[in-house]
Amino acid sequence: MSSEEAEILRIRAEEFLLNAERLCDEGFYDLCVFNLEQFCQLMLKYKLLIKTGAYPRTHSLVRLLRDLSMIHQEVSDLLTKEEQLIMLTKLEDAYISARYFPRRYEPIEAKALLRFVKEVFKPVVERV
Repeated sequence: MSSEEAEILRIRAEEFLLNAERLCDEGFYDLCVFNLEQFCQLMLKYKLLIKTGAYPRTHSLVRLLRDLSMIHQEVSDLLTKEEQLIMLTKLEDAYISARYFPRRYEPIEAKALLRFVKEVFKPVVERV
């Protein structure tokens, strides 16, 4: 994959985050959470792509983080701290539940996940 294609992944990821913020503000919490998961997934794939030249064909945030932690140890903190792992698995579950199940996300859930992504996940992944 070319650097141009990698850059498209990064830009698309950032657009998902911006969209998640807008959706949360407008009260569309299910779609907000789905967009947060998409941001995380694409950002991890982008980082793996620029660091290794490839990324696994998976939707699992935990799997992508494990792969990235082999390159950058600090990323493993997201997987070893209980509260952070719980937030990640909630986001990972959103990939399926926001698309296929009649699961509704409460405002408090969406806002907590948005804070986690912006204040914890994003800064850690940006340092890679």
